[in-house]
Amino acid sequence: MAHTPQERYSNLVLAKLRATSIFAGLFNTRYEGTPTAGAVKIPVRDTEVAVGDYNKSKGGTLSEGSTAYKTLPIDKDKYVNELIDGFDAESVPDNLVADRLDSAGYSMGVSLDSELVNLCATTGTALSGTAALTKSNIYEDIVDAVQTAKKKHINVNEMWLAVTNDTYATLLKSDQFIHASQLGDSVIQSGVVGRIAGVNVYESDNIDDKLNVQYILGNNVFCHYVAEWMVPVAINDLKDGAHIGASAVQGRQCYGDMISRPETVLVKKKASA
Repeated sequence: MAHTPQERYSNLVLAKLRATSIFAGLFNTRYEGTPTAGAVKIPVRDTEVAVGDYNKSKGGTLSEGSTAYKTLPIDKDKYVNELIDGFDAESVPDNLVADRLDSAGYSMGVSLDSELVNLCATTGTALSGTAALTKSNIYEDIVDAVQTAKKKHINVNEMWLAVTNDTYATLLKSDQFIHASQLGDSVIQSGVVGRIAGVNVYESDNIDDKLNVQYILGNNVFCHYVAEWMVPVAINDLKDGAHIGASAVQGRQCYGDMISRPETVLVKKKASA
């Protein structure tokens, strides 16, 4: 019977994590292998499948695969170990369990977003110029960045744009910016705050000021994130000798992240303070 609550609790935490985290849903989560084993293989599309002219007598030249594989170490761990004092595992009220799981998912989502933002900001390619963006130049600046990404053979539908709170405030003052309310309720519900040159825009308050970032133009092809529960979430009795009549929400998730082609993630920096 323990397996069913663990699976349900883990799914509830993941649901909250995904609702909280912007970047977890924007990264490529495809992989081959078992994350809990310590590493997985991720497919990296270096070139497209070759197409040639067929010769009826000689056939066609066999080309090598257009997809290479890179090893992604699953070398990071997050855990939840929240005390529930005064209740053993069997007697914890449902509303208290729900509150703890909701809080765990939220905290993990914020932590994960901060890490993935840092990965993009430090591994991606900085765009030229660090002048402050204004309502007069911001739209054109982002359009130019999208064109640069296109030249890296990234499709517009594969791109995403993450902006800081300050950058979003500047965008709202631009007459050219297409706000989410003009795109429909379904777009707003997905976390998109607008669109520029066909690219969905997301506002994030987890882009630390210390990174000096104005926006990040990434993609869901070469930004990778893979996670799996090492220990599924459960309500467990504490038997450490120090706690009496207490339990805890406990779980452990392992994960790894990587940008396999840094030149496809474009970062607009601002002048260092």
